[in-house]
Amino acid sequence: MNCHIHQLPELETATLAVREALAAVIHTVLFIRSPGPVSPFDVHCESFGLTYTRIATENDPLHGIVTGGASRRQNKSTSSYQQLDRKVDGSIEEFLQTLTPIGPELMAGNLAISFFERRPKKQLFGLHITEEKVPFEQWIVRVLVNNTPRPTGEDEASVIERQRIQDTAEGMLKAVMLKIFELANIYTDHVPSSMYDFDISSAKRADDREEFKVTHIPALINLQS
Repeated sequence: MNCHIHQLPELETATLAVREALAAVIHTVLFIRSPGPVSPFDVHCESFGLTYTRIATENDPLHGIVTGGASRRQNKSTSSYQQLDRKVDGSIEEFLQTLTPIGPELMAGNLAISFFERRPKKQLFGLHITEEKVPFEQWIVRVLVNNTPRPTGEDEASVIERQRIQDTAEGMLKAVMLKIFELANIYTDHVPSSMYDFDISSAKRADDREEFKVTHIPALINLQS
């Protein structure tokens, strides 16, 4: 099976907003590519002027209620989705540790969301059966984390600059989200009808499927919550 690679637009955001931006991107992709019926849950971003839809879990308020419309009964999320938040949040933290410095106040990395099937694989003359991951789709977005201090003054120049920075980051995130919808609607034939799983990792380059992890990086920015 060929693996379809979807390259998303570059995303640059400030350190304090990077987790929310990545969560918006990841949850949007997971919701669109969910292998079965799920309940939707709308999330309003605090750092960006947008709302995205994610898979509802039992931890979400008003679980089972369709947002943005009349209430209706929904099946509860299956056990496979109950740990979704933990997996996504943990993957984001791991990804942030792989960022590499490309400037005095700038770090970069390529986030990859991969979907794959689990298939049995025979070894040793067919006497031993193991499981292999067969990827069929990967979404890649280049992420830039900018730790440049924002102007804090109330003078006109500072206010304009803060607004410019906000508008730029918000525009880039919206561009990524729109591209997700566009690609998801165009390319569907390769998506299997059976159940499948996903991984979130770091890609060497935006066009490279190989993965890597950097265990030690200079402490140029504080990525702790």
